[in-house]
Amino acid sequence: MPKITQLSQLNVNQTYSYADYLTWKFDEAVELIKGKIMLMSPAPNVKHQDISGNLTALLHTFFKQKKCRVYTAPFDVRLYDRKKSLLASQDIHTVIQPDLCVICNPALLDKQGCNGAPDWIIEILSSGNATRDMNTKFALYQESGVTEYWLVYPEQEAIHQFVLDEQGRYQLKHMYTEGFATPHMFPELALELAEVFETWAKD
Repeated sequence: MPKITQLSQLNVNQTYSYADYLTWKFDEAVELIKGKIMLMSPAPNVKHQDISGNLTALLHTFFKQKKCRVYTAPFDVRLYDRKKSLLASQDIHTVIQPDLCVICNPALLDKQGCNGAPDWIIEILSSGNATRDMNTKFALYQESGVTEYWLVYPEQEAIHQFVLDEQGRYQLKHMYTEGFATPHMFPELALELAEVFETWAKD
């Protein structure tokens, strides 16, 4: 097998596995979704980075003395149908890099990242990733059993909170536009939206 050092060596119509992904040695950041290569968006803007940093700091502080941990992109999360047991790399065809994720089961972690569904994922929307996060990843996270999914809207300074119901389907639990946002899984945590969306970015 030839060494893959450039993205152009790959066939966008081919289906790849996580085992393939681990051998790639090019600079471009990609995700695998159902075996198909998806280019990551260009470097996030200042507002996106400020929101990500704010959330990371707040969540790290909250989880410091708790069993859960927070991870930020770039961080590989391997996903598959939650009805399946732990899979080997060659049987995994989806690997994504959420903006933030919270993992409470240390057994899911290995040296490559997370093998299975995090408990809570947060994606910060931008013009380059909005459709993927709202549709493709929404379906992936639902299928793989991510209990709680937040979509963060920087321009509207809003957060949409989705939680799996008993049938394993996401339900919109809340649309936060002011005050505090509270995760379903951690009701003792209240995130002040003004603090989450604080930024040095100029309009």
